[in-house]
Amino acid sequence: MNNFDLLATHYWYPLYPHLAHSHFRLNSETIINTWIMLGIGFLLLLPVRRLLRKKDGIARYLAISFVSSFVDLTKQTLGTLHRRHFYFITALFCFIFLCNLASIIPWVEEPTSDLNTTLALGIISFMYIQYYAIKKNGVKEYLKSYLSPFFIMLPLNIIGKLASIGSMSFRLFGNIFGGSIISKIWTKVISGSVLWESVGILSGMNLLITGFFGLFEGFLQAFVFAMLTVTYLSIAIQDEGEDEEVYEGATL
Repeated sequence: MNNFDLLATHYWYPLYPHLAHSHFRLNSETIINTWIMLGIGFLLLLPVRRLLRKKDGIARYLAISFVSSFVDLTKQTLGTLHRRHFYFITALFCFIFLCNLASIIPWVEEPTSDLNTTLALGIISFMYIQYYAIKKNGVKEYLKSYLSPFFIMLPLNIIGKLASIGSMSFRLFGNIFGGSIISKIWTKVISGSVLWESVGILSGMNLLITGFFGLFEGFLQAFVFAMLTVTYLSIAIQDEGEDEEVYEGATL
């Protein structure tokens, strides 16, 4: 593989020429699209910050309602509201939802339509859950749980734990990728025809497809991922003690 071949692809090889294998390549489109969405999200914070200063403003009401909903979600699932878990679950939802909204921006694709992104999110969620499971039970009790109820269940327990990564990752990837394919097919069908493009605009089909797969489906899949994470976390840290720091603002 020469330098021209590397430039002709949508992949970066940061370790080239020493390690030019496909396992060590980076998808440049996914990385660029992710940073574009993060940049847009950061820019939106500037006007939103001003709007939140208005005590009777709609933006303030929506922000408080959003935070309160995740406060209630975390509290009801875990039994009590822990600040670190609340921050993690809310940040996870916001990031995934922001990435899922990329389809409504021209020439930008959802980073979550790349399996590498969803797999990374699944691994992050898994490691977070296992960390607090070990913190709560200790290393010895944590490892002992893999031998429950009998030691011969060790392989199945390991597979069961790791299966949560694939389950969460492939569910998110499949739904977002499928939606992007349907949107591309629709765009390809009507492109090049003034009549069909006019029908798509006037009938509202373009808006309907974009709204459904961009907003509704994006919100739903982000919420499902966050909900599964907090559910697995609840199972892993059942009866977590009082030494956890509790969020004092639980009555928003």
